[in-house]
Amino acid sequence: MRNRTNKAKPQGETIDLTPMLDVVFIMLIFFIVTASFIKLPGVDVNKIDANTASSYKKVGILVAISDNNEYWIDKKRVETTALKLNLTRLFNENPKGGMVIQADNESDIETVAKVADIARDIGIAPVAISVEND
Repeated sequence: MRNRTNKAKPQGETIDLTPMLDVVFIMLIFFIVTASFIKLPGVDVNKIDANTASSYKKVGILVAISDNNEYWIDKKRVETTALKLNLTRLFNENPKGGMVIQADNESDIETVAKVADIARDIGIAPVAISVEND
């Protein structure tokens, strides 16, 4: 004959992963918000040696000038006519960050001055020139 007594089936114990996932997502959001996204210029430059250089941490715009006086922003070569437009766009994306010019040792000072003048006209401040520290 069948046993007619109803026994309670033991329920398996489970681990609730919801609090752990909450913590992981909060940490992910924290790291995304606090990370600084620096865009590389896209060309290697030989920087000028300087003894009186001081460091600058708030880089919003990075412009590289190659040895043959070409402008590079975001790994793309930029024509002289489009330089102001690109700098304005980058400044509107991050108005609190400054600008760093990475000029090659063989580039002309007029090319560097042109970038600095355009940045000043737009309102980008401060403008720094990246140098090689000893």
